[in-house]
Amino acid sequence: MSKRRKSQRAAEATPKREKVRDVFVPRPFEGLTDEPEWIALRELVPAASAPLRLVPELVEEHGDRPVTLATVLPMAAPAVTKPDGRVLIGLQRHQQSGDVSRDLAEALLCALRTEPGKSVTVPPLPGVGPRLQDILVDGPLEISMHDGFEFWLDPGAADDPTVQASLERANAAIYPTVRLAAARAAYWCQVPEKAHVRWVLPDAEDAALDALARLSAAGTLPLAGNTKFAGMFRAHGRLVPVWDLPEDVPAAEWEEPVTEFAKRYAEALDESQPLDAAGRRARHGLLGRQLTLR
Repeated sequence: MSKRRKSQRAAEATPKREKVRDVFVPRPFEGLTDEPEWIALRELVPAASAPLRLVPELVEEHGDRPVTLATVLPMAAPAVTKPDGRVLIGLQRHQQSGDVSRDLAEALLCALRTEPGKSVTVPPLPGVGPRLQDILVDGPLEISMHDGFEFWLDPGAADDPTVQASLERANAAIYPTVRLAAARAAYWCQVPEKAHVRWVLPDAEDAALDALARLSAAGTLPLAGNTKFAGMFRAHGRLVPVWDLPEDVPAAEWEEPVTEFAKRYAEALDESQPLDAAGRRARHGLLGRQLTLR
């Protein structure tokens, strides 16, 4: 076969592999019990961690190595292995393929194959293979919120002035964030001159949007009289409404308003009748107020 013919055949084959490997998955965390929390930790929360459990097959192959999900790791690394065998997986990192779940699973598998304490090498694109849903024992995430990134470090590491300086720079970028008990995947955060509540809704986008439209038409979309519904954004197949709040009111004061709103939202979600004219106008207005997360 001529070199030209070989080149043509290779070019014809490559797009097929790319199509399979890079197919876009709109809900990468679908099927996980805490799907909204996975989304919140990836998109909303600066510093948090949660232990993960490997399926028995991986424990048998690699040993019972503790695995921790981290919102972000130093230099946005995909994974880190500690000298004592612990593995940390970074959730907030550049997406490599069209499937976040596959990317994270590949990073975890690469870390398990890496000698403890050594740098983890993750391929530029993972290719076809297992996803988080295949390699983790599913269950609610036991989330720990952190004021800073000290949880990255081994004991005594912060004694190094270079490490301490790097840690201080990372911590300075953190906006205060509090996980609310009023609803799963609801978080209060404080940014310059205002505060927000952001809630990753657990429901299908269309149903959630209809429920919000009903509340908007009824005038019950704000959390309280001194709040403003700022808009919403889409994240990994779920809607995330955002409210502007007074910056001087602490997070704990918003537990009751969020609880009451969650009740109103649940009632609106259960409404089976199609939207009326006011609801349809409100729905159109909500679509025009979609936010870009920054």
